[in-house]
Amino acid sequence: MSPALTIPEGELAWRFSRASGPGGQGVNTTDSRVELSWDVAASVVLSDSQRTRLRERLDKRLVGDVLTVVASEHREQLRNRAAARTRLAALVAEGLAPPARQRRATRPTRGSQERRLAAKKQRTTTKQMRRRPMD
Repeated sequence: MSPALTIPEGELAWRFSRASGPGGQGVNTTDSRVELSWDVAASVVLSDSQRTRLRERLDKRLVGDVLTVVASEHREQLRNRAAARTRLAALVAEGLAPPARQRRATRPTRGSQERRLAAKKQRTTTKQMRRRPMD
């Protein structure tokens, strides 16, 4: 697995549409909303293990093995293109990252147990002071 994965421009599919929200006079004429799609199954830059890992980790984001990212927060199409590219790169990097090591369970130390019990006693006395006095 290579540390830097470069997706060829030919594998990316771009779609543009009109974005909602404020934009002045040009809001009805400018196609500034960007949809960037990448077919994970048909990609030539992924190995089989990378493809499997992406499918497992991004299964909720994939629609028919196609990963789609939408950007419409900027008024200019170029800035939305850059935002979509950045978002896609972050998703793919997160999906390809190696799994985190499992934590080995250990017993709590004596000091941590004593601190926990002292905090509980302090909390008990604080709450007891809030009660009505008993006659």
